[in-house]
Amino acid sequence: MVQAIVNLGEYEDRVLTIIKGKFGFKNKSEAINFVINKYDEEFLEPALRPEYVKKLKGIKKQKGLRFKSLGDLRRSIEKV
Repeated sequence: MVQAIVNLGEYEDRVLTIIKGKFGFKNKSEAINFVINKYDEEFLEPALRPEYVKKLKGIKKQKGLRFKSLGDLRRSIEKV
């Protein structure tokens, strides 16, 4: 676990307090983690996610693949 000192303005502190109360978090640290996770889900593109990069690298390693159908292609991608 990483610890950080965070300087918040009055408005940001109020927003965290509201999130903490609304979702029943024990402290503001849990509220900050919640906000970060929501941001990740909503705004980060899949291309930036580590699982996506891993899949792409696995596909790049496979050369000369020939697929008989779209189902064959899907199965190949899901294995990575």
